Amino acid sequence: MLHTSLEGRIALVTGSTSGIGLAIARRLARDGATVCLHGLGEPSQIEAAISDAAAQTAPRPRHFGANLTDPTAATSLIEEVENTVGKIDILVNSAGIQHVSPVTEFSLERWNAVLAVNLTAAFLTIQRALPAMLDRNWGRIINIASVSAYFGVPNKAAYAASKHGLLGLTKVVSSETARTGVTCNAVCPGWVLTPLVERQIEARAARDAVSFETARAELVSSQPSGQFVKPEQVAGLVSFLCSPDADEVRGVGWNMDGGRSAR
Repeated sequence: MLHTSLEGRIALVTGSTSGIGLAIARRLARDGATVCLHGLGEPSQIEAAISDAAAQTAPRPRHFGANLTDPTAATSLIEEVENTVGKIDILVNSAGIQHVSPVTEFSLERWNAVLAVNLTAAFLTIQRALPAMLDRNWGRIINIASVSAYFGVPNKAAYAASKHGLLGLTKVVSSETARTGVTCNAVCPGWVLTPLVERQIEARAARDAVSFETARAELVSSQPSGQFVKPEQVAGLVSFLCSPDADEVRGVGWNMDGGRSAR
């Protein structure tokens, strides 16, 4: 992807103290945006994320903490960013959590938590940030969904439901903003080797009494390419969606899954 100039733009990336979100924050900062990080964690982890995302071409990133399982926190997050940094031009909803369990054993508490972070928080941040984007007639809303927005993976009821919902939300927002300078799209990665996925590999290795490498190979075998998607590749697509070349890319769920959805 070509370098995108985002100088003067303010970007908020939720769930950006590690993994895909951090890679996106790093890329947007490199493109010149003023980046606002979000996520929970130890002070040392947060400071490391700020340093990792810092770029010479943009102001030093700032961090905002909000527990998105609480619906009021999502709205407060947008208000805090607006009050301390400015109106948000680019909103990337990357925060996400996972819980693996058969439907018959899936607790309502875990179901509600997954939907709160993966779907409700995205709805609330969009609802709160969108009016200012419409006033300026420019904005980018990018939701990090998943191939689970298209497939029903066993034991991931809440995750699949939330990602299906996030893709539907993306299409609705895109339809409502179609005649404006605001676009809304989703990126739907397959397996990306993030800390979240590494924990799933470790759990699978322990369950099946195999090595980490064996469990890793088994996991990624669902992608025809046999390769994990890199966080930086997701970030590159987000950068493109923020560029003028993507002005008419609207309501898309863009798969990055090594060819899995082509089968």
